[in-house]
Amino acid sequence: MTQVTLIQAINQGLRQAMKTDPDVVLMGEDIGVNGGVFRATDGLYKEFGEARVIDTPLSENGIVGMAIGMALYGLKPVAEIQFMDFIYPAFDQIVNEAAKFRYRSGGQFPCHVVIRTPFGGGIRGGLYHSQSTEQLFASTPGLKVVIPSTPADAKGLLLTAIHDEEDPVIFLEPKRIYRTATGEVPEGDHRIPFGKARVVKEGSDVTVVSYGAMVPQSLQAVNAVEKMGVHAELIDLRTLVPLDYETVLRSVEKTGRAVIVHEASKFAGFGAELSAIISERALYHLKAPILRIAGYDTPFPYALENLYLPSVDRIARGIERTATAT
Repeated sequence: MTQVTLIQAINQGLRQAMKTDPDVVLMGEDIGVNGGVFRATDGLYKEFGEARVIDTPLSENGIVGMAIGMALYGLKPVAEIQFMDFIYPAFDQIVNEAAKFRYRSGGQFPCHVVIRTPFGGGIRGGLYHSQSTEQLFASTPGLKVVIPSTPADAKGLLLTAIHDEEDPVIFLEPKRIYRTATGEVPEGDHRIPFGKARVVKEGSDVTVVSYGAMVPQSLQAVNAVEKMGVHAELIDLRTLVPLDYETVLRSVEKTGRAVIVHEASKFAGFGAELSAIISERALYHLKAPILRIAGYDTPFPYALENLYLPSVDRIARGIERTATAT
């Protein structure tokens, strides 16, 4: 076990995958000599060479299209989109090509592509470098959507995405905690299965469901309300697709109350889908309305970033309100 940051864990995962499988190829803007804008691929160009760590033109459509072609010929491409905000030129390739290849070919041609991209706020990036639109991909059949919140999960989920999955994987990295989330990471081929949520903290009064950079925020809020006598259970989804229905519903059935936290805008965000699932499958266990704590329905601001993002205080107040609601 080694103590590393989340970004270092991603680097470890990529290195491990490339060492063990010569079919793993990386591609993206500035990922080679420069090691990527956040240094996620630092050192890999020197270690594995330009044929396997490919600096691409500034063309997201081309990056993903090339990755799809490689995957159909048996390689395991890992494409990096520099910021999630830049992924939209490749939207057609992702949604209409990668997501549908296995279906349209009757299973003959799985499209084994991993698309890594930093997402979310927290670095004062303004409206073009802070978006969280994970729901666009979660609602597309054929795509898997993964969001780690710890270094161990980052490495373990990334290696699963590269080695174990037939379908294309959108691997979203919460850049806000790239260097603030630290922890022990198993060495070697450490994998975490998809569709298995993590119970971060057990509780009996309220279920709090979150993912990505909002998990540490929510944990601080859960610890704060515990001092006031409210014992909340915190669940980190890890993967939005596939979703761990059982863990979420089991917790809600125990507590009778649910708070959902994400930084994406509230309207039609992933929290809306979670709310619907809980309402459909655990309605008679609920003692209070489901509460969603999310970003606002505006473009992501620059100067008011701290007001837009769910804060520890806003989450804590929401948990308290739900715990006492009837």
